[in-house]
Amino acid sequence: MFTLESIAEYAVISIALALLLPLCTFKMLGALQQAGYNGKRFAKWTMRKGNMVYSRYILLAFLIALSSAVLAVVFSFTGIWAAYISLLPFPIFTAAYCHADKKALKVPLVYTRRVQRIYAFECICVFIAAALLTLGVNAGAYYAGIALLSHLRYLPLAILPILLPLLLCAANAVDRPFSEAKNKKYIRAAREKLRAADCVKIGITGSFAKTSVKIFIASILSQKYKVFATPESYNTPLGIAKAIENTDLNEYDVFLAEMGARQEGDIRELCELVSPDHCVITGICPQHVETFGSLEKVIAAKGEILAGTKEGGYAFIGMDGNTAKLNTSAAKLVKVGVGEHGECGARDIKCSADGIDFKLALGINEGRVRSRLLGEHNARNIALAAAVAYKLGLTKEEIAGGIAKLDYVPHRLQPFQANGVTILDDAYNANVVGAEEAVKVLRLFSGRKYVVTPGIVELGILEEEENFALGQKLAGLDMVVLVGATLVLAVKRGYLDAGGDAEKLVVVPDLAGAEKLLSEKLQAGDAVLFLNDLPDIYN
Repeated sequence: MFTLESIAEYAVISIALALLLPLCTFKMLGALQQAGYNGKRFAKWTMRKGNMVYSRYILLAFLIALSSAVLAVVFSFTGIWAAYISLLPFPIFTAAYCHADKKALKVPLVYTRRVQRIYAFECICVFIAAALLTLGVNAGAYYAGIALLSHLRYLPLAILPILLPLLLCAANAVDRPFSEAKNKKYIRAAREKLRAADCVKIGITGSFAKTSVKIFIASILSQKYKVFATPESYNTPLGIAKAIENTDLNEYDVFLAEMGARQEGDIRELCELVSPDHCVITGICPQHVETFGSLEKVIAAKGEILAGTKEGGYAFIGMDGNTAKLNTSAAKLVKVGVGEHGECGARDIKCSADGIDFKLALGINEGRVRSRLLGEHNARNIALAAAVAYKLGLTKEEIAGGIAKLDYVPHRLQPFQANGVTILDDAYNANVVGAEEAVKVLRLFSGRKYVVTPGIVELGILEEEENFALGQKLAGLDMVVLVGATLVLAVKRGYLDAGGDAEKLVVVPDLAGAEKLLSEKLQAGDAVLFLNDLPDIYN
């Protein structure tokens, strides 16, 4: 059993499985990346109701086990070769699994060095598990001395596919010390670079519209200043560090940093990195209650930016019932309330399917402006950006010029035409405020109105309540297409509770099913809203 030849056999089999089976885990790697490499959050995703991860691996294991058993018995006449022949289903069904699972992730896996390390550690974990199983089954067959058991000795290896999620979690845990050490060094270098930069630094946070407001501020300020803003949704310490890595910030007048948070201390950490001169809070709603635990904790977390902004700086705050609970005076900042009754704000807002028209108030100055952007919420977002520009010294003419240049933000109520149908792409909208505004915009269009949504996520204990409320807001539309099984039951109940027509509500398993249905229903003049296309971590 422990001859040089047998040890070589065990090693070759274990190495082959270690190279083969992790090929089935690229989607899981993508989900782990979307979970921020948080093992608990990833594990919660694997166990989420309706998630087929374990079901697929169980099916793969069953097919391999059944085929291996049949081959071992059928080829038992070959003697010692029967056990080796029984291993053939592993590459065959692994290849079949990878082919069947080749559909791309909605949020593509980014092949960072961290992902590469985790994958390498996963291969090692699979090798160890395969080696232990191989030794165990060979020992059992050896001491039993039964020919049939010897032929079937590699059958227990079929359990390995079921262990893949656990082995990936183990690989992630092994990598964590390496990643954390490297990340700390990377972030430390970014902090020193930001401290040395002469530009004005502005931190932007809130439960919604962070990216949109950041883009609007950058566009308007560019009328007078040279502005560098973190790209897309780079709103973590690593994201900001990566954004500035190859940038000379001294070439810019203003640096805009979007700041996201999923737990207490996240904003504090970002402020320690950026050391903002001024800050912006777009607004607060129950988004991310899933990770914070309560709305009160969300408010406290967003308020961390006030304490992290330099004394004497401006705090631009979108006025709502939740931001009113923030203690701005304790931070010794100059508060600039932006809202209907604030120092600055958008008033007398008129919305249409062609854009928005409103009075922009900036201190004592007030004048009407127009934008092609859609929805009342965008008027408020523009006002927030204009308030920043106003306090940083831009004239009303420069501000108006910047507003005139504003374009749609990708995937945030972005309209386009396809065969005479208006498509409202609001795929990145995942909060209750934005969802309500998006539905209002949809109702502005003539023709039949459709909405496609899987519901709203990251609401924790409020998930049922808020998705029920979303369903109520959808009543009266010409068709409501609910996607998946994660949150749609609450949306459906709310829709029917508000008097929605059951015949106009359809539930489909995935976005592909929704697109197929729409291709059969839509005609020129219709409008369809794609509301919150969930990332893979929620599907």
